[in-house]
Amino acid sequence: MAALEADIIVVGGGGAGLAAAIEAAIQGCSVAIVEKNPVLGGSTIMSVGSFAATGTVHQHRKGIIDSPQDHFEDLGLLNEHEMQSRWSGYQNVDNLELRRILVENAGETLAWLESMGVRFFGPVLEPPHRKPRMHNVLPNSRAYGYWLLRRVRRLGVSIRTEHRVRSLLRDGNRVAGVEAETNDGCRQQFIAHAGVILACGDWSSGREMKRCYARAELADIRASCNPANTGDLHGPVTELGGKILNSHMAVARVRFVPPPLDGLVHKLPPWRLLTWFMQWAMKHLPAAILRPFIMSFLTTVLEAQASLYRDGAILVNALGERFCNELDEPEFAIAKQPRQHAYIVFDDRLAKMYSAFPHFVSTAPGIAYAYVPDYRRSRPDLFHSAKTVEDLARSLGADPEKLRVAVAQTRSTDKPPIERAPFFALGPVSCYVRGTEGGLAIDTNFRIIDGDGAPIDGLYGAGLFGQGGVMLEGHGQHLSWAFTSGRLAGRSAAQRAGY
Repeated sequence: MAALEADIIVVGGGGAGLAAAIEAAIQGCSVAIVEKNPVLGGSTIMSVGSFAATGTVHQHRKGIIDSPQDHFEDLGLLNEHEMQSRWSGYQNVDNLELRRILVENAGETLAWLESMGVRFFGPVLEPPHRKPRMHNVLPNSRAYGYWLLRRVRRLGVSIRTEHRVRSLLRDGNRVAGVEAETNDGCRQQFIAHAGVILACGDWSSGREMKRCYARAELADIRASCNPANTGDLHGPVTELGGKILNSHMAVARVRFVPPPLDGLVHKLPPWRLLTWFMQWAMKHLPAAILRPFIMSFLTTVLEAQASLYRDGAILVNALGERFCNELDEPEFAIAKQPRQHAYIVFDDRLAKMYSAFPHFVSTAPGIAYAYVPDYRRSRPDLFHSAKTVEDLARSLGADPEKLRVAVAQTRSTDKPPIERAPFFALGPVSCYVRGTEGGLAIDTNFRIIDGDGAPIDGLYGAGLFGQGGVMLEGHGQHLSWAFTSGRLAGRSAAQRAGY
């Protein structure tokens, strides 16, 4: 099969890859995208869709005075808080140069997305940020893929889906392209005259990568987002001297399982008239009307707050057995249970407590809180109630006697017991690797570098693959980095091409 040649080869067609391809093509480069999935969009179109930025038109309309410097400082506070809460003896290993690039360019990137048709509502506040910076895409994250793919096609970018890149091609010391394999086993080479941009995600679905680079317990835990993120090219890049950063930050979380079918919000198309109406509605309609609509989306992606367990709820497996201390890394205990499923069991006392602020089951900060009644309405597949513990067990398909014993044992703990009928369960919940963080080391020109800091000739990184060690805690930071790093990597590679 004849090789496909272009100035720039982009591996990965998610948000970062699409942004890189668009920017390089705008600069005048010929570009080809190589994607292993059948469709483009990657983790970006599977995400919540939040985008953090300052200096946006949305902030200006609301009279919010903000700056990249304040964003820089607040992001540092958020990173420190989250990291210290997870690891004893934590030391700050954040890449401050890349954080600076992110906050100084994110506002421009959001405007760049809007110029192609993407629409947002907000911004909303997420403490400890001092100002509202979280912009939320309308009607859902699939809008990113829809609008960027339209732009890619209009620019004449060549697209090859269902091509899994297996190796890097070399011309002396320079990376000169990639070799991919199709689903039917055919090999295809892609020759890059100026550079290869790797935007092919992290290794959250790579079983052996998780075992080798993070915690062995993570190996059997599925990724929360993209099963295609198996780390195919992390090995080839490290063989060239590339360095994987902050792999100790790979974490798992307990989250409600997704609904069996996408709800209405996930199916809405990103048509201009529809998103214009949604923007208008967010500004003018009463919260009581909007809240059920928002909840139908949020309750598909959230996790239960730890306070629910502290106040007396327990986790039981599909058999009805309590199997762990709910406040001590329950995600790893869930991974050992049948189907990696568990249920949150509680009584009427907790159900009433967690039906109004300040006691909420889950939250997307700055957007809305979800209470027990929200799960009853929006996720009936997760909601179980019964007058007796034994009937609750039957609703779950569990052993009534085992669940009775698990509930009875709460009377001998230091937490409030589960004893007031009716009884409730939410679930199943399961364990998911949220992300591996860190990525490959890059310089400020988004060139992948070796352990000595020297660039690997012809090789660039963006998105989760080229995260460069910058910490991205909080809602909206990862997408902000994906699109911003993609744009800047595409621009840097185009400059190498002489454009």
